[in-house]
Amino acid sequence: MVVSKKIMKVGPWGGTGGSPWDDGGHTGVRSITLSYDRCIDSIAVEYDRNGVAVAGERHGGAGGNQTTQIKLGFPEEYLTAVSGHYAAVAQGGAPAAIRWLAFRTNRREYGPLGGGAAEGTPFAFPVDGGAIVGFWGRSGRQLDAVGLHVAPLRPETMYKKAHKLGLMAYRSVRQNFGPQQQQQVQVQHHNSFALSQSGRTF
Repeated sequence: MVVSKKIMKVGPWGGTGGSPWDDGGHTGVRSITLSYDRCIDSIAVEYDRNGVAVAGERHGGAGGNQTTQIKLGFPEEYLTAVSGHYAAVAQGGAPAAIRWLAFRTNRREYGPLGGGAAEGTPFAFPVDGGAIVGFWGRSGRQLDAVGLHVAPLRPETMYKKAHKLGLMAYRSVRQNFGPQQQQQVQVQHHNSFALSQSGRTF
């Protein structure tokens, strides 16, 4: 996965309690750790910064009877959507907090994790053609609000994938045809690559 340096900040969703925090934008997400009971008590994210693992701070309180760590198969797997609900945890005018969160990658879904899945206000932010590369929000005794840093995938990513698929197809042909046919295929592959290069130039 290769993301652009142009990062967009979206959100937050949730309440106004707690204090603001911001992990900033990175080059990817490696893992997400949530502690929760009736709501999301805390979140801690491990990021990638140009191939190096960077541990983000833990945001929220010390509560939560359950803890779940989501490990992504980075760099092939990357985060593409976050959804959840937020509502007051206690009655009497208490501020809203994040009740549960769910995550989707380019490969699978994780969650929902938390409590009160059917309560409160729902939110969802899917990313089309990009990846979630950072989190921000508000927290105190729990995770009060959450926002995202989003970056588009760079065009070079698609070009590299297409070139890799072309090489894989060429190797497959070499294994299934004789020497004379291999030579013909090699010439065709060379010509198609030249046309591709010419197309990119003009």
